Amino acid sequence: MLSVLREGPARTRTELAHITGLARSTVSQRLDALLRHRWIVPADDVISSGGRPATAFAFNKAARLVLAADLGVTHDRVALTDLGATVLAERTAEVPIDRGPEPTLAWLAQTFTELLAESGRDLAEVCGAGIGLPGPVEHVSGRPVNPPIMPGWDRFPVPEWLVERLGVPVLVDNDVNIMALGEHWAGHSEADQLIFVKIGTGIGCGTISDGRLHRGAQGAAGDIGHIRVATADGVLCPCGNRGCLEAVAGGAALAARVAAAGLPARRSRDVMELLRAGHPEVARIVRQAGREIGDVLASIVNFFNPAVIVIGGDVAEAGEHLLAGVREVIYKRSLPLATQHLRIQASELGDRAGIIGAAVMVIEDVLAPEAVDSMVTI
Repeated sequence: MLSVLREGPARTRTELAHITGLARSTVSQRLDALLRHRWIVPADDVISSGGRPATAFAFNKAARLVLAADLGVTHDRVALTDLGATVLAERTAEVPIDRGPEPTLAWLAQTFTELLAESGRDLAEVCGAGIGLPGPVEHVSGRPVNPPIMPGWDRFPVPEWLVERLGVPVLVDNDVNIMALGEHWAGHSEADQLIFVKIGTGIGCGTISDGRLHRGAQGAAGDIGHIRVATADGVLCPCGNRGCLEAVAGGAALAARVAAAGLPARRSRDVMELLRAGHPEVARIVRQAGREIGDVLASIVNFFNPAVIVIGGDVAEAGEHLLAGVREVIYKRSLPLATQHLRIQASELGDRAGIIGAAVMVIEDVLAPEAVDSMVTI
């Protein structure tokens, strides 16, 4: 019942009985239960067919609040949303992830508390918190596993640590997975097969399969940054292997290539500034990185046959310079049938993809039919 109202317009009792096939008395019982818990509200308008107006009911996006955080290597974004993933308040900060888990999570808990206070709300209204981390996460436990750029975080009990301080359920996932959720929710809900590629300090991929996030057996799906590519042969990667895609096309690698060309670049943001300033050598380097990323994605397109590939992350600010290289190789090396209707585009949410996805992760968990059934007593 709640799913019907979440996914469509306001409905009357009669309409809900027709859609669900339930008896009108059962529909009324369930609506009363949902009303008691504020999951639904009477719609502003009533529907009349000439007799007594019939009340319509709508999903109540304001019934609960969600805390969301996208923690990056150096840049963090934290938000408070409603159950429609609409951002009510947010904050960004430069908090290096290599400070370690406790200082970082203490700052996060404090920031959540401050956002609630600034909004005039409190933790009693919060149904959960969603956190994205820039490294591999075992989804079942929510613990990072051997994250190469997160010293001190290996197996740290992130959900338990935050639950003790916030008192609300906490879900944790890899940052690219939550970005894929955010992009799918906000701009591509019609695409059941979607790939989101984040190109920042590292390179990762989030996969939506049949409308659901695909995490793999242990949550390690999508780590395309460590696929071997011919142009990276012999280049040492931060993971310890040689020849990884990240070693030639990640943000740090791009900055190193640009610096080797005699231009001032220490990080990916410097590369983007030089690109916007019109440096042709930077444009050439970025397009080549796009080709190298496209080389890996071409195999994925042949294997998975997505409808949409979304490119995000700091390096995605390169826009068409990067996308042209990606498209060039994908369309040359992938099967014509697989690329017949394929769309390859930049992220629509930009920096907000992570916090929207973190909120969606919580919302889908809290509003899953079995979870609602356990909360609502009829």
